[in-house]
Amino acid sequence: MREAKWYEKLEGNAVLCRLCPHGCRLEPGKTGICRVRTNVGGRLETRNYGLCTSLALDPIEKKPLYHFYPGKNIVSLGTVGCNLQCAFCQNWHLAHGEPGLAEITPRELVQAACQVKEKDSIGIAYTYSEPTVWYEFVLEAAEQAKSADLQNVLVTNGFINEEPLKELAPVIDALNIDVKGFSTDFYRKIIKGDYRPVLRTAELAKEAGCHVEITTLLITGLNDGEEEIKSLVEWLAGSLGADVPLHFSRYFPNYQMEAPPTPLKTLQKAREIAREKLHFVYIGNAPELDGSDTYCPKCGRDVISRSGYRVALTGLKGKECKYCGEELAIVGV
Repeated sequence: MREAKWYEKLEGNAVLCRLCPHGCRLEPGKTGICRVRTNVGGRLETRNYGLCTSLALDPIEKKPLYHFYPGKNIVSLGTVGCNLQCAFCQNWHLAHGEPGLAEITPRELVQAACQVKEKDSIGIAYTYSEPTVWYEFVLEAAEQAKSADLQNVLVTNGFINEEPLKELAPVIDALNIDVKGFSTDFYRKIIKGDYRPVLRTAELAKEAGCHVEITTLLITGLNDGEEEIKSLVEWLAGSLGADVPLHFSRYFPNYQMEAPPTPLKTLQKAREIAREKLHFVYIGNAPELDGSDTYCPKCGRDVISRSGYRVALTGLKGKECKYCGEELAIVGV
């Protein structure tokens, strides 16, 4: 247990958590929606500081980040808890279950990340579960990682208030943000949240100089309508820019949802719509489709080839397309 950041003390030993838009008002002994922030005698405490569910060395493409140090690896770890309740949660055993936990300090994590630099590892990814509910640990670890010349990556649902994000952003280098849909109704019923703060998170992260990529898991009949996809794409192109990568991911039944897997034609159509305004659109969870290579937006040639997590920078010369000289929006090549 450790005292949490971003809360207010109220009358009667109640507290108001200000970390995420839920704004949980907690009486003594009560825990927030995230399951990890608890009112202990009028003080908000975080129950998961330094508690890790898994630690691994992953390809950066697994996050997925395709334009941030492509072909490199990154130390990846997660914790327990989440501030959303997606009915289709892919990591529900971490977000809503009781996984095994191991203790780790920020110093130990940074030391571990430094030890694998020779394995083409660039830093630390806070992933697997929602990293913003691990806020205090992530902030401290990311600060130490920056001092050690390591990159910090968040794989997040983006459901965080602006002020905590602004405190964290200076030590974060890249984010993959799940924009799970583009309608209030979908977020309220299926996600138990609101998509508007998520969009603001992406905008603020981009303004802060972070590398940003967006992922949307398409679920038949829920968030895959053409008009909703067009709205997502128009926001992304207008607010973040046409060079920000968008990943459409294929849904498979999980947790509380038994809808059939996303049809391949739905993913293909979504990509077709998105490429009218965006330069880089990818398809994930569907190896049957040619959806993971990077093409030069000017000449159309294949500049980064991907097969699973095997990556070949075949058409790059530095950050430029070797065929036409176009400079591409890629970090770390």
